[in-house]
Amino acid sequence: HGGPFANIAHGCNSVRATKMALKLSDYVVTEAGFGADLGAEKFFNIKCRKAGLKPDAVVLVATARALKMHGGVAKADLNAENVTALVDGLENLGRHLRNIEQFGVPAVVAINKFVSDTPAEIDAIRAYCREFGAEVFECSHWADGGAGTEQLAV
Repeated sequence: HGGPFANIAHGCNSVRATKMALKLSDYVVTEAGFGADLGAEKFFNIKCRKAGLKPDAVVLVATARALKMHGGVAKADLNAENVTALVDGLENLGRHLRNIEQFGVPAVVAINKFVSDTPAEIDAIRAYCREFGAEVFECSHWADGGAGTEQLAV
C-alpha cells in the first residue's frame, strides 16, 4: 500500500511510492498528515532526511471556515461573514507558515474556498499570507472538483 497513511507512525506515504512517482512524472504531490506542525516535522525530519528527498514547495490548505473557528466563531455561525474573527484566527495559519519557514522550503497557501466565503474574507487571507511571502491560490475543488485546483497545479 502506497497511500498517504501506509505507515501511520509518521503519517506519510511510503518512500517507495514517492520515488516511483518521481520517476514517472515531472512533479509529485504527496501528503504529510497531521498538519503543518507535527506532520511537516515528521515529513522533513524522517521521510525526506532518510530518503534523500528535497521538496521544492509546501502547500498549506486553509479554509475561511476553520480560520473563523480559530477566531472564536461557533460552528453554527461559520457561514456568515466575519472578517474580524477570521483575522483573529489567522495567527493559526501564521504559525504553520513559520513552521514551514524553518525547513527552508517555500510555502504556497491553497484556500479551499466554500460557497459561503466572501471576497472580504478571501482578501484578508491573501493579505496576511503576503506578509510571509507565500503565494496564495483560491481553490474551489469543494464545489468544482479537480477543475477547481487547476491554477494551483500549474
